[in-house]
Amino acid sequence: MIQEIKIKNFLSFKEEVTFSFEATKDTFAEDYQVVEVAKGVRLLRFAMIYGANASGKSNLLEVFDFMHHFWFYKPDDMDEETGTIPFKLDKITTNKPSSFELIFYVNSTKYWYQLELDDKQVYTEKLFYYKSVQPTLLFHRELMDGQSVINFNPTAVKVSSIVKEKISVECLKNMSFFAARDKVNASIPEIDTAKDWLKNQIYPVVTPRSIMFRFAEEQMMENKDIKSYLLNFVRAADFNIVDINTQIEKKEIPQKVVDYFMNNPETTEQEKEKLKKDRFVSTPKTSFMHTVSNERGEEIYSLPENLQSEGTKRIFGLEAAIYNAIQDNCFLFIDEVETSLHPQLLRFVLLNFLRKESSRSQLLITTHYDPLLNDIDEIFRKDSVWFTEKTKSGHTDVYSLTDFKGLNRLSSIQKAYNYRKFGAYPEIDL
Repeated sequence: MIQEIKIKNFLSFKEEVTFSFEATKDTFAEDYQVVEVAKGVRLLRFAMIYGANASGKSNLLEVFDFMHHFWFYKPDDMDEETGTIPFKLDKITTNKPSSFELIFYVNSTKYWYQLELDDKQVYTEKLFYYKSVQPTLLFHRELMDGQSVINFNPTAVKVSSIVKEKISVECLKNMSFFAARDKVNASIPEIDTAKDWLKNQIYPVVTPRSIMFRFAEEQMMENKDIKSYLLNFVRAADFNIVDINTQIEKKEIPQKVVDYFMNNPETTEQEKEKLKKDRFVSTPKTSFMHTVSNERGEEIYSLPENLQSEGTKRIFGLEAAIYNAIQDNCFLFIDEVETSLHPQLLRFVLLNFLRKESSRSQLLITTHYDPLLNDIDEIFRKDSVWFTEKTKSGHTDVYSLTDFKGLNRLSSIQKAYNYRKFGAYPEIDL
């Protein structure tokens, strides 16, 4: 589980900001919203971020997407950019490196990761773990004379000189240690436990533009349990959908398309051989079985995907992602979660996630839907609410609802937000 992340000089984050999942001493809903990952360490399973448009909400999610891509992307050469984007509204920060720190738990073991880089190279990269109250260094990677130099802590990690040399050779100055480590066949369990968690347990960000239904289709074809879960969900949510059928259709690729790829110099020989052997493309075709009541009684009709609402298709995709996150104890991000969803359905989605008591999954959402603030201390915890606010100098501040005093004296958190008591609200001149 993720405890906290620190960001500096990346996108709209000029100064260092900290976002944390660490729970306060509040006992509300702690049975299913708080996980004690280690003695005295209580982490939240859920958090939501409010803020005006262009305040940096989505950028906070983008941080995780960037880091996950950077950790495991293998550039072809040293000329490729790392992908980091410094704060652009200041002539000083434009030429400074970005920095990140991530504290996370794998089971009950705490890890602390540090990264500093610009668009051309990594300056420092470190990983620590905690076997006591003090951190133990696992590896330290730094830039010396334009080359990456990697050192392992010999008291904590057993790495042969041959493996160390292979990883050092593979680790270009514009790639992560983890990407280089993946290219070398060796066992480094102290590091690999953290690396594998970062690779497998952090999902890509779901945005309003994400084509989530295709994801749901693939999952339903691969896993009957997911199909059963989704059907139970839409029945409970009153969609009048009683079944879903997905079939694979094979269509022949037109000769003109085949000729184009066969004569294209960028088509590999392997791809050409595949085209020669198989001239068909497989596409899923899904239909929904709807039940209706009329003068003849109850009848069932089949409707294709293209006749379903955007909300119906989105909910299937969101719930498929949530199901996987819960089952695999993963970290899921959803940007503008309310997109195409009725307010009551949105609450149902979030409650459905939160009720999974035994899961170590975490969900981080951004939203403009402020009525959820009225559900504080009824559904959501105070420490699960965060805000982003853009300052006059253009950079993003990040802060928690619990930074404010006197919350228990407020009759309505939503009204207080709309009266600008917490900031993070659009200032519109009419």
